[in-house]
Amino acid sequence: MAALSYYSTYPPILGRRASTRSSARLFYLVDAIGRLHEPTQTQLDALESSYLSTGEFLAECPEFTGQLHEVHSHGSRQLGTLVRPRDESREGFDIDLTARLIPAAMGKYEAPNGPVRLLNDLHAAVERYAKAHGLGIQRWERCVTLEYAGGMFADIAPVIDAPLQFGLYGDTLGRIPDRDKRLYELTNPRGYAKGFDKAAAISPVFTSSLAFSEALSMEKRADVVPLPDSQEVFSRLLSRLVQLLKLHRNVAFGQAIGGVDDLAPSSIFITTLAAAAYAVQAPRPHDSPLELLLDIVETLPDYFERTPLPNGGEHWMLANPSAPGENLASGMNTPARQAAFNSWHGLINKQLTDIVDAIERNAGMDVLLPKLEAAFGKRAAHAIRDEEARQRQSTTSIGRVALVSAGAAIATTARAHTFFGD
Repeated sequence: MAALSYYSTYPPILGRRASTRSSARLFYLVDAIGRLHEPTQTQLDALESSYLSTGEFLAECPEFTGQLHEVHSHGSRQLGTLVRPRDESREGFDIDLTARLIPAAMGKYEAPNGPVRLLNDLHAAVERYAKAHGLGIQRWERCVTLEYAGGMFADIAPVIDAPLQFGLYGDTLGRIPDRDKRLYELTNPRGYAKGFDKAAAISPVFTSSLAFSEALSMEKRADVVPLPDSQEVFSRLLSRLVQLLKLHRNVAFGQAIGGVDDLAPSSIFITTLAAAAYAVQAPRPHDSPLELLLDIVETLPDYFERTPLPNGGEHWMLANPSAPGENLASGMNTPARQAAFNSWHGLINKQLTDIVDAIERNAGMDVLLPKLEAAFGKRAAHAIRDEEARQRQSTTSIGRVALVSAGAAIATTARAHTFFGD
């Protein structure tokens, strides 16, 4: 099945019938956790300034004179799905950059050793930039990683433009070198972003959207974390869902250290599954964004192909419609990685269900926070705990008590007053 398709023959998922207030409570917390893991505007400005400076330097390097025409971000930065790195000791963010060369550059780099030469030229140029600015640098099979100040890492991959006049998003196709394979493979980060945006633009159908909006407004009045209005929340559900999945993946797998194999599913694999599931599930009626979110998470394994192998294993296939022939599940085709994905999928379903059940039971923060921490990490739980304490202190002074732990009343008025402060 092609990823990011916009039709389905999959059977509907039966709704879980969580109360509207509980749905608003969990979705409020999910959105708050996602926002806590996003870069600030200052960090975003620093990201942009850093990679623009790097791009200007590369464009003037003798290795790429007249050939490198643009350096741009792609991946999670472009999709709006950035989360903090798996190493919780780092405050910086990881971004992906593409150094785009004109098609004529293939004349220089098409020889049998061309892919390796291109990567060597990129490394040499980036290394000069790193030394001039006191930055760290690492080289990989397809990219060079630059470590900026503040713990931000940027993977810079060279791509030679190779546009086609046919195929989905063929006008933005390119060829990326692979050092180990010593060949070029098709890539299309801009085409992928267009497909993701197309899926995200699908309007979800909610049978009780008014009731949910009212319940979400009650959550906002608790002032746990500043949130946009419900319509803005609805308009970016897919990006928020991907953030949630990536964050849970980071917490579940932790940081691979000491030569241990990293079995975590890649971000591109998770993102593509989520977009495909959203495109199918969003047009179907759901009571609330929570029920849509749960249905998407539950059906993730339905959106890639599994082919039985003679040895009893499976070959997984997830086609990238923006780059013909690319299998986004290629990195999943080992028994250990497939078992790890299946276990992770079962874990996130169980933990989300446990959190919903706790909210539905009006459990206190002493019950809910450990569940949130287990699913989304200490940073998320600590931030919600700190914000709850701050709001309880500030709202009590004017006769209001914020109850952020359960789906009961969000705020109660102790006595009438005429003071409406800032």
